[in-house]
Amino acid sequence: MKFGLQLGYWGAQPPSNHAELVTAAEGAGFDSVFTAEAWGSDAYTPLAWWGSSTSHVRLGTSVLQLSARTPTACAMAALTLDHLSGGRHIVGLGVSGPQVVEGWYGQTFGKPLARTREYIDIMRQVWAREAPVTSAGPHYPLPLTGANSSGLGKPLKPITHPRRADIPVMLGAEGPKNIALAAEIADGWLPLFYTPRMADQYNEWLDDGFGRPGARRSRADFEICATAQIVITDDRAGTFEAIKPFLALYMGGMGSEDTNFHAEVYRRMGYGDVVDEVTALFRSDRKDEAARVIPDEVVEDSAIVGDLDHVRTQIGIWEAAGVTTMLVSPGSVEQVEQLAALLD
Repeated sequence: MKFGLQLGYWGAQPPSNHAELVTAAEGAGFDSVFTAEAWGSDAYTPLAWWGSSTSHVRLGTSVLQLSARTPTACAMAALTLDHLSGGRHIVGLGVSGPQVVEGWYGQTFGKPLARTREYIDIMRQVWAREAPVTSAGPHYPLPLTGANSSGLGKPLKPITHPRRADIPVMLGAEGPKNIALAAEIADGWLPLFYTPRMADQYNEWLDDGFGRPGARRSRADFEICATAQIVITDDRAGTFEAIKPFLALYMGGMGSEDTNFHAEVYRRMGYGDVVDEVTALFRSDRKDEAARVIPDEVVEDSAIVGDLDHVRTQIGIWEAAGVTTMLVSPGSVEQVEQLAALLD
């Protein structure tokens, strides 16, 4: 088992201690540092900024939103950071949801699986630099042709030679088809609300992808980097209460009322009634009530909260379920060191 530092995305203001957390994580033996984006701070700028002070941790995005960048723009950013970091970059991608894709980026959301497949194919063409980059589309045609084009588009190869011809790509996937796609075409999976209780189900979806013709990886060399809330404490009840507003936001407030991929994760876990109640309360602006109705077992399904012995045991369970890296979010240098000691 390895630990990665999940810095996430910024809230209303930039965080004040991420530089020291990154330094502490690298010093404590963490494997990686990841950043994220929603509709505020982007993922690449903080990753390059804080990553510039590191020398050996891997630098990943968890996750970049496909609609924020064209595939060639994403490939350019990735090859640039890969050079600057000495070949330590991981590209984590996700499709987001229709509210963000259409409301924030002004792009169409349809065909997310096909878009992902085409997007990654184009990026890998850029990094391989074997020929001018082309794509028949239909989502990202290169060069652009038709009535909306000048007709002057030309297939191009990147001017800069990538440091690596094959930068790792991981997918932030939540649904069965997307998880299978990750196993088929990516180098790893970035689950957000992972529960080892459903490992057999996850493995079924992953095996679907591994078994497809031309699958890129096998279970032996595929990474599962799961975001995990780990809190070492004797106050389990108080910590559960602190986590519940975060779950209420994702369960009841992300996406639209009838299209919320995070909520669907919890429905697949068997908490459909909880999701319905939380969503109704959250969207009635009763957010505190929405958090309070979430049972403790819902929190415990995808978080590790307890004393040192409990946390160690649970980390072992996650590892046995197939997780290779746990992406954790300690709030202080002391917590970084405390978590690192668990893997000694």
